[in-house]
Amino acid sequence: MDMRVLLISALLGFVSHVRAKTDSNACISANAKTCGECIQTGPQCVWCKDPDFKPSRCDEKESLQKAGCTPLGIENPRGTVTIDKNKPVTNRKNEGGENRRPEEFIQIQPQKFTLNLRSDEPQKFTLMFKRAEDYPIDLYFLMDLSDSMRTNLENVKNLGADLAKEMRYITKDLRIGFGSFLENPCFPNDCTAPFSYKNVLSLTTDITLFTQEVSQQKTSGNLDSPEAGFNAIMQAAVCEKEIGWRNVTRLLVFSTDAGFHFAGDGKLGGIDYPTISQLVDTLSDNNIQTIFAVTEQFRALYEELSALIPKSKVGTLSTSSSNVIQLIIDSYNSLSTEVILENSKLPAGVSISYVSHCKNGVSRKGESGRTCSNISIGDEVTFDIEITAKGCPSDGKSETIKIKPLGFNEEVEVVLNFICECECHKDGIPNSPSCHFGNGTLECGVCRCNDGRLGRLCECSQYEVETDDFDAYCRKGKETEVCSNNGECVCGTCECKKRDNPEERYSGRFCECDNFNCDRSNNTLCGGHGRCECGQCICYADYFGSACDCPLDTSTCLASNKQICNGRGTCECGVCKCTDSKFEGPTCEICPTCNLQ
Repeated sequence: MDMRVLLISALLGFVSHVRAKTDSNACISANAKTCGECIQTGPQCVWCKDPDFKPSRCDEKESLQKAGCTPLGIENPRGTVTIDKNKPVTNRKNEGGENRRPEEFIQIQPQKFTLNLRSDEPQKFTLMFKRAEDYPIDLYFLMDLSDSMRTNLENVKNLGADLAKEMRYITKDLRIGFGSFLENPCFPNDCTAPFSYKNVLSLTTDITLFTQEVSQQKTSGNLDSPEAGFNAIMQAAVCEKEIGWRNVTRLLVFSTDAGFHFAGDGKLGGIDYPTISQLVDTLSDNNIQTIFAVTEQFRALYEELSALIPKSKVGTLSTSSSNVIQLIIDSYNSLSTEVILENSKLPAGVSISYVSHCKNGVSRKGESGRTCSNISIGDEVTFDIEITAKGCPSDGKSETIKIKPLGFNEEVEVVLNFICECECHKDGIPNSPSCHFGNGTLECGVCRCNDGRLGRLCECSQYEVETDDFDAYCRKGKETEVCSNNGECVCGTCECKKRDNPEERYSGRFCECDNFNCDRSNNTLCGGHGRCECGQCICYADYFGSACDCPLDTSTCLASNKQICNGRGTCECGVCKCTDSKFEGPTCEICPTCNLQ
């Protein structure tokens, strides 16, 4: 059992060694020609800009240092996170909250970051969200005025004063407004001209005016059960100036006793209804939190819709619609105790992940990492956010993304800068004499060739010979790989790859040879008694064999009588092989049966 454990341990050690070797080779195998290409290979890759450095310039830092790269020659830019705006979150009202203007409320901190991103190197930062007390609310009623909603309308007419009274426990800064919609066809004798949306009263603090305006509204007969509610919601969400939406909590109470039309329903009539996806995006983009106040008959339908719309709730109207106020308060409390972070569209190659740290030590990852629930006024929760870039954008320009809590107008700005080049790139010398009579820029210790030039020193013109001919010059045969897949064809000449171990080399006109793939003895290349040339061991003078493991010296085979193997055998690789079956031993001197005769 112990031997098996040792073997398994040795095997695991070998596998780890191979993996480590493979990982460290990632920098070299990328065959980066410039410092910029090198650092985009991976965060472990660094560049040596020393002018006379011969080994591979792109490698891990420790390997470059061992190979002789000077400390000042190392180019290894790292990503960073900078906080640019960090106003503190709003404290409780007894510290001045009662007198704050809407724009003075801050619930998320910090508000702006700048990230310098290197390929595959994650950058992390933390956001804190604190639910503010007495946060202002804009509440807009959007009502279906079909005749079946008559009782509901009568209740809303008397709603203003009672709602303001109840909402004072939540906020002292409440504004309310009213809008409506009505779709054709209608009863001939009880018909109001149809309309998809009408803003009856913009958001106001004047409760008396609200009561007056709503009291003038009338319902109308309607033969079409599904209503054009989506159109109305979309218009109410985007008409910011007309309605007077502020950068505060925006609640839209949508009240109906019917289903809804969506994209495709109106094709025959030439009517273009919005899709559910368009509705979701519009509400999110305008930070609208929606409360669907519907009758029991359609509750299940709107529950399905609400599941697709973040920060929305469904409440059931009673038969007399007398529970509208309680429905609104219950829905608002449910919505306001949950924070969900969302981000704007990410640039190509950029990914983002969230980890939430909520109340009672609860942490979540993945999509759940965007959310914290059951947040009371004054509670603080945090979100750890990690952003990673893969490669660089083609233009290398900065990008800006926004992160915001759904249903709130506050947002965090994140500026993304991409590390696509090394610092030494700025110090490049254009048309340098070191690059074959000025055919390139000497940059970071190497030549970056001008258009139309090739080669390590830009010594070749790509127009002198056809590209296909270049490759033909670099193949050993028609069916073989270019440069034996061990190098790059430049100007019709193979430039062989460099190995992680500087003592290991590819060679030959086609890079077909190497000095590390030969027979081994005792796990040592050529037994330590020769050199490896193009797959064969060239043994030193005193050794022979495919692995140079056979010494020519026969002294180890001399018997006590000074004869080779006592004259009873042959000396092979310094070991006696007895040819007389009676004799055995290291020098064929032992004869177990001789004294018995």
